[in-house]
Amino acid sequence: MKQVLLDRYGTPWDVARCAEVPDVGDPDPDEVVFDVLAFPINPADMGFCKGTYRLKPPLPATPGAECVGRVVAVGAGVKHVKTGDLVINLQRENWTQRRRVKGDDAIPLPAGIDLRQAAMVRINPPTAQLMLSDFVDLKAGDWVIQNVANSAVGRLLIVLAGQRGLRTVNVVRRADLAGELQGLGADIVVVDGDDLASRVAKATGGDAIRLGVEAIGGAATGRIVDCVATDATVVHYGSMSGEDPRIGRSNFIYRGVRVTGFMLGRFLAKRSPEQIRAIYAGLAGQVLAGKLSAPVDTVYPIDKIKEALAHADKGGRNGKILVSPNSAI
Repeated sequence: MKQVLLDRYGTPWDVARCAEVPDVGDPDPDEVVFDVLAFPINPADMGFCKGTYRLKPPLPATPGAECVGRVVAVGAGVKHVKTGDLVINLQRENWTQRRRVKGDDAIPLPAGIDLRQAAMVRINPPTAQLMLSDFVDLKAGDWVIQNVANSAVGRLLIVLAGQRGLRTVNVVRRADLAGELQGLGADIVVVDGDDLASRVAKATGGDAIRLGVEAIGGAATGRIVDCVATDATVVHYGSMSGEDPRIGRSNFIYRGVRVTGFMLGRFLAKRSPEQIRAIYAGLAGQVLAGKLSAPVDTVYPIDKIKEALAHADKGGRNGKILVSPNSAI
């Protein structure tokens, strides 16, 4: 079978190769085997290839934080999935044609779900949902502010917040994104800048913002912190700038703002397998109904992984780059 391997870390399309490897074999009683139908190339995957991600396993290594697959064999002890089911996988190393994983790591998806969208269910939708639910007890009418609002997580957060009656302030780098985000339900769209806090206060009529969601780092974190209310919480879940957050200490001392972090695996680990399946069942149901979606630019075969990675690194794309290892989409 075909699998993407890294023999060294570096420029992703230089170091990744499509190799022939042995088949995964039959499942043990507590395992599931599935064919990988599609996987997306995420920023974390690019960092993994470069060797800059938090995980840097011994080489050779296989990237891949998420995928969608179809079950081909089930161990006798696994009861929640069956042969033919669509599944996502909670483990990594998914850039391959076939996977064998523990049963609890295989999460069933509803039949009929769009495979392109299913490939992207594993990370971004629960990230947006749990950041809205796990830090502040928000009520309908409350405000949330986020930057990188035009990212996959940002767009999902707008939709999920709107379903709960929450109002969103969405910070972007380009004014021409406003119409598109307002079409998703964004209440306010503002361009980032040094006077962000005063412009946000004017736009919201001075209403308290109890939750901030931030993924740039550096001074951008501080600007989001300046926008939120006394005793509010700001969740830092990424650093597109590559910089650590920079925040004025008066926000802590005089206003009691709490700044914390989010990593999906850490928050899923607090939940039982049944609770995790319930989260994904709800999100997948929304994808199936067309309520949650993310744009896709191009789908590549696995033997074109170098071209796919180079494309994923380019600006001006109209969505995610996907790879279909078994030509399923």
